[in-house]
Amino acid sequence: MTNGSKRKEEVHLANGGVKQSTWSKVFNSTAVWEDKDEFLDVIYWIRQIIAIILGVIWGVAPFKGFLGIAIFCVINAGVLYVYFSSFQQVDEEEYGGTWELTKEGFMTSFALFLVVWIIFYTALHYD
Repeated sequence: MTNGSKRKEEVHLANGGVKQSTWSKVFNSTAVWEDKDEFLDVIYWIRQIIAIILGVIWGVAPFKGFLGIAIFCVINAGVLYVYFSSFQQVDEEEYGGTWELTKEGFMTSFALFLVVWIIFYTALHYD
């Protein structure tokens, strides 16, 4: 890793410590989230990525109807719940409880999922 790219990843603090970048914290289970909004942003963007991936899969595999929507909701909420409760092991009460973390960005990801699902389904399976 070059010196310039290392500087982009880590910010040296005044007391000699090193602050990790957000992306390095995402995949590090021992990361400390000093800024609550930073962790909520991570939850939001992971949810959007899941929505795009599942939308493409649902469109290619021609899922239809309520069952596709229900499975998306379960997977989306379940993956994020496992991420913040088991992998990151954050204290949910610091963020307003489990429900607040579970619903962070959910409606936006649901809308994105529907758009991607409809586009792929229509492009591949509509006569």
